Amino acid sequence: MAVLVLGLILFFAPHLLREFGLRQPLKDALPSEGAYMGLYSLVTLAGLGLIIWGKSLSPFQMVWQPIYEWRSLSLMLMIPALICVVAGNAPLSYLRKILHNPMLVGILLWSLSHLWSNGDSASMLLFGSFAIFSSIKIFTLRSVVDVESKSPKFIWDIISLLVGLSLYVVIGLYHGELFGVGVSLA
Repeated sequence: MAVLVLGLILFFAPHLLREFGLRQPLKDALPSEGAYMGLYSLVTLAGLGLIIWGKSLSPFQMVWQPIYEWRSLSLMLMIPALICVVAGNAPLSYLRKILHNPMLVGILLWSLSHLWSNGDSASMLLFGSFAIFSSIKIFTLRSVVDVESKSPKFIWDIISLLVGLSLYVVIGLYHGELFGVGVSLA
């Protein structure tokens, strides 16, 4: 579990530099913006790799037993989660204008969905960390993201919907091969 914890720390630390008031001092200490972005990327990718490896190494210790009959709630939460993640990476849509940070909302829904369906300690640590992280970022970035001055385009909402639903189907069909735990969309 130590590898998972180290990975989570390395992944979240760069993402929370602004909230701890460390982003600008770190940028000033490095020779260029590119050096900052390179260091940020390397630490984040190392963290992501350690998260994946650490989750696979972690012992399976049940903390609570998810209710089998209610697993469909997790599947339903994943639909808006994936649509929001796509909208957060697309140009300005109405969804993005309303939510300001749809990718963070999608990550929150994804993590809550997985917390609902996974009762082991490693999953609770992983998905609980992402739920806390995305909640903090949604709160702290609520006034930073300026989408009011731009006009959204409805086509990006349609694209976000179609790509999000397509991702839902593909991930649902190949979840077992990708993540070791199969899901049934039926």
